[in-house]
Amino acid sequence: MTTEAPSISQIAGVGLEWTWHGPKADDAPTIVLMHEGLGCVAMWRDFPANLARTTGCGVLCYSRAGYGASDPVSLPRPLSYMHDEAFEILPHLIEHFDLRKVILAGHSDGASIAAIYAGGIQDHRIRGVILISPHFFNEELCVETAREARKNYETGDLKSRLQRYHAENVDCAFYGWNDSWLNPEFMQWNIEEYLQYIRVPVLLVWGANDPYGTLLQVHSAREECYCPLEVRIMDQSSHWPFREQPDETLAEITSFVSRLLAMEGMAATG
Repeated sequence: MTTEAPSISQIAGVGLEWTWHGPKADDAPTIVLMHEGLGCVAMWRDFPANLARTTGCGVLCYSRAGYGASDPVSLPRPLSYMHDEAFEILPHLIEHFDLRKVILAGHSDGASIAAIYAGGIQDHRIRGVILISPHFFNEELCVETAREARKNYETGDLKSRLQRYHAENVDCAFYGWNDSWLNPEFMQWNIEEYLQYIRVPVLLVWGANDPYGTLLQVHSAREECYCPLEVRIMDQSSHWPFREQPDETLAEITSFVSRLLAMEGMAATG
């Protein structure tokens, strides 16, 4: 299995940090892995490499603008930042790496971006979607947790912990996310409509103790999705199942990908 060191590529006029694990796009389907609202390439730790190893797929992991070693962005971010990522950046990323068969996988904000793209652009290259701790609408619980995060960032140790990953982008990463979710207008944010238009199988992984959302998010997917939907509730996890129950989460995703590849007749190398 190949693993490429983090690199920077100009995509849609923006320098984006990325890594690649496993086979290239010519040899197997590619999982495009998208991070949370405070994440980046490095914060996935060994999950992308393990995902490539167990699924046989290539795994392309990238840091959005304003995160990790990618280019910074101007603040405040527009409240449409997840839609902007889905419609203005992700298509160019897929084209840049000449991806032929794609499984979108995202965590938190990254999962929301995946859902927006899969439902908003009928892209024949998208063969499946993996949503880890997704948001389909805002909830007061999320707002409360975001308020606590802001307090910890400004008076606690959260900034120093995040700075190890984001360096000079740390304020950009934190406030770009936090200001949006604490904006009163963001209580109206809702992407449920996109769920109705996803036409490929979806796996939704949810931590039973998620401090950023309730099971209403899961109920929404069950109500709105017409596509095949599998839901896995991780009883011992909060917002980060891939860290808190890594073996179980990896097994669920690997099983889903295996069934997806068998159904699609797509080959993956081991």
